[in-house]
Amino acid sequence: MEDKYAAIRLKNQLCFPLYAVSNMITRRYKPLLDKLDLTYTQYIVMMVLWEEKKVNEKFLCEALCLKSNTVTPLLQKLAAKGYIKKEKAKDDERNLVITLTDAGEKLKDEALCVPASLAQELHLTREEAAALYRILYKMLEEDKNKK
Repeated sequence: MEDKYAAIRLKNQLCFPLYAVSNMITRRYKPLLDKLDLTYTQYIVMMVLWEEKKVNEKFLCEALCLKSNTVTPLLQKLAAKGYIKKEKAKDDERNLVITLTDAGEKLKDEALCVPASLAQELHLTREEAAALYRILYKMLEEDKNKK
């Protein structure tokens, strides 16, 4: 006999293990990032800046799949820590430009151990990690294409 409620059982949901794993990974990052005095979302902002050095807020929001009202307080806290500098663009004052400071650049060296430390805790083979990466980015790309 078919269970008409099977579709709404927690164990049958793709969203639940994604949600739970996301929370688990964020918890695993915490002790690593506490040493850097960063939250996870501050860390991903810094990763974009370590790569780009200078970005506008819109680019940052798109790169992180976050809204401006989430990014703005992150930027305020990172500026207060001395890791970034925020300035209005000379040609368009509505455009906020974020630049990495020397202190923010120095933090990059301290963060080098974070990815490897986390990877050890996840117990995935390289192949499993690569497959999961491809699937997750495929989902993100599909979502981006719908907007």
